[in-house]
Amino acid sequence: MRHTLRFTGVGGQGVLLAGEIMAACKIKNGGYGLKTATYTSQVRGGPTVVDITLDDEEIRYPYANEGEIDFMLSVADVSYQQFKNGVKPGGIIVVDPNLVHPTEEDRQKWKIYEIPIITIAKEEVGNVITQSVVALAITNTMTKVLPEESLIETMLSKVPPKVHDANRKAYELGKKYALQAMGEAAAS
Repeated sequence: MRHTLRFTGVGGQGVLLAGEIMAACKIKNGGYGLKTATYTSQVRGGPTVVDITLDDEEIRYPYANEGEIDFMLSVADVSYQQFKNGVKPGGIIVVDPNLVHPTEEDRQKWKIYEIPIITIAKEEVGNVITQSVVALAITNTMTKVLPEESLIETMLSKVPPKVHDANRKAYELGKKYALQAMGEAAAS
């Protein structure tokens, strides 16, 4: 089964790493995973989009078609506004409410969840760099596209050992906030 996911942000926020981890995990588990990225020539601060395609079958076309993204996570309004239309109607979009501002029309078109990803990384984990792992946990908790333990192992293999504990904490917090957001949505 094919899953197409999208992370958007600005350069320096770790969206490329999160996409790489998800693709590597799918390959590790006997499938096909591909990450394609688009970003400006700015090293930091330019709009960035990473599309992740996960499939059990060979991936013959590396780019997501307009309107076929199942899930998008965004931590920058400029990128959200530029790339949101790739998400299919009824798809899930997670935004950091401190940074991204969906319209009322957006809320009618997609299932939008607000989770303060940057604040969680900065204040609860104590390391803003872990925001990509918070995002990774939110994504996998909401989509269930990869085996959790394998995803955590893959993530830890991509970061230095000295930050393993912080990244484990970031993953657990991302998972907690995703479950909480989904529970609140189901209750309303």
